[in-house]
Amino acid sequence: MKIILSLFVILSTNLFAQKLSSISEKTKEMERMVGFLNFHWDAANGKIYWEVKDFKKELLYVNSLPAGLGSNDIGLDRGQLGEERVVFFDKVGKKIMLVQPNYHYRALSNNANEKRAVHDSFAQSTLWGFEVTAEENGVYLVDATDFLLRDAHNVANRLESMKQGNYQLSPSRSAVYLERTKNFPLNTEFESSITFTGSNAGGYVRSVAPSPEAITLRMHHSFVQLPDNKYVTRIFDPRSSYNPISFYDYSSPINEPIEKYLISRHRLEKKDPTAKLSEAVKPIVYYLDNGIPEPISSALLEGASWWNQAFEAAGYKNAFQVKILPEGADPMDLRYNVINWVHRSTRGWSYGASVSDPRTGEILKGHVSLGSLRVRQDYLIATALLSPFENGEPMPKDDKMLNMALARLRQLSAHEVGHTLGLQHNYAASTNNLASVMDYPHPKMVINSKGEIDLTDAYDVGIGEWDKVSINWGYQDFPKSTNVKTALNNIIEEAIKNKLLFLTDQDARPASSFSATAHLWDTGNDPIADLDNTMKVRELAINKFGLNTLPKSTPMAFLEDYLVPIYNLQRYQVEAVGKIVGSKNYTFSLKGDNQKSNEVVAASIQKNALMAVLNTLKPSKLALPNRIIDLIP
Repeated sequence: MKIILSLFVILSTNLFAQKLSSISEKTKEMERMVGFLNFHWDAANGKIYWEVKDFKKELLYVNSLPAGLGSNDIGLDRGQLGEERVVFFDKVGKKIMLVQPNYHYRALSNNANEKRAVHDSFAQSTLWGFEVTAEENGVYLVDATDFLLRDAHNVANRLESMKQGNYQLSPSRSAVYLERTKNFPLNTEFESSITFTGSNAGGYVRSVAPSPEAITLRMHHSFVQLPDNKYVTRIFDPRSSYNPISFYDYSSPINEPIEKYLISRHRLEKKDPTAKLSEAVKPIVYYLDNGIPEPISSALLEGASWWNQAFEAAGYKNAFQVKILPEGADPMDLRYNVINWVHRSTRGWSYGASVSDPRTGEILKGHVSLGSLRVRQDYLIATALLSPFENGEPMPKDDKMLNMALARLRQLSAHEVGHTLGLQHNYAASTNNLASVMDYPHPKMVINSKGEIDLTDAYDVGIGEWDKVSINWGYQDFPKSTNVKTALNNIIEEAIKNKLLFLTDQDARPASSFSATAHLWDTGNDPIADLDNTMKVRELAINKFGLNTLPKSTPMAFLEDYLVPIYNLQRYQVEAVGKIVGSKNYTFSLKGDNQKSNEVVAASIQKNALMAVLNTLKPSKLALPNRIIDLIP
């Protein structure tokens, strides 16, 4: 009886196993797309099937939003990147898991047991489980459709946290977006059209969604071959202005810190590291959104290209290039560093993001998102400053407002690209003769000899001296005989000797800092003197403000839009001067670098700052002339 029962179990198991068809049979009516991760498109059922064969082999997975919501306040912008994850496939019976290992905790050791001890001490994440549907010659077929149609970007949670409604994914209204689903030798790109349905839509949602009960976005999934192990990491120095990545190395000697820091940067190597000027083995190329109109496109292209000045100063020839994105290229494709032009219903921040290898900090894709409404706001501010429409005349040939707005765009393009090269803000640059495009630039406003506001040199042109130091420190490819640690330290010490200063967000944001030199949107080397100049410009602009501020046939009520930035023209400079009260001068210093790391600002300077701020609060400064009040309906 036991023998018969055993035979029955074996026969049943064999019959069950035989139900698994071959891949060629299963996919005979499907379109096969060959590339990094081979997949099949089942047009009849709208499904994607993956071929999986390389188990335990790590690859990079990134999700993103190629088509966004259009509200700056909520976020969820076009081109927004999600988290980058190192993942691998693991097979258990008929199930294949997509697993994310934990690279935040490691053992950089040659001892396998030591590595295993750390590996087993911290959790991994299994992102998905797939059922095998077919098999052939060691290759397994899985249905990936549900994985690709899920809310990988946490859109519903974002809407709920912003109090914009209760939404959930609607599978019946979601589908693969085949137009942007492609395969390449080193990366595979999937895209889906994802719909969220819900109720109690908030005002932000109602302002951008055609039907607030159903929000349709697009979700992109990139699977990319990880780079080889030839990339040379660079240890983070807090004086360098680079963004760090961190992890815990449990194999560190007891007398060394367990938390390690590396910088984020692109891979860049000289063909001849010994040459004073050398071409790169592979240049860094950025691609500008081909949907940007002129003259904006040319301004962004020029501003981004400024970075080549810094790479040339570091001994590279034509190592940083900016081109227009080719027709048919997908900006979400991880092979392209991109500068995207993002439309929103309201003005908002621009961003410089990147996709990095979490193991090393190597930047694989620079990804800039520029808000398209900023240039219009800058144009409005320049118009309000100049009030150029004398006697209702049309626009003069020399459009000074456009010139200023485009100059600001060049700065913006260079600034956000700088973030994608690995750089933090440098909010002390305005005190160093505009030494970095990584500061927030305020327009330079001058009252000329005719008593008129002059915006000719509102924004600086080209890369700054600190930017050259940063690129030299981060991207210099030293000859093999060089003591790299010493050479890098020499670069920083030379900058300190030249009085170039680096301070960043925690030093400039007024709610959390007490730096006397790092401020947001301030102007000039002397904040107190520049506040006085700003108040004079403001007074002149308000005195001239009126009918000549508006273009012909513009509703009078729009005067309010032009008035607000002029009335508040001093706000950031007041903030900068106010921070001087109770402040200190300090630097990011290391033991032995001989910097003055902590010095209280002189009492006389603090008193002058306080009096300068109080001067802006006088009724004569704040009162709005009745003639302006009478003009606005």
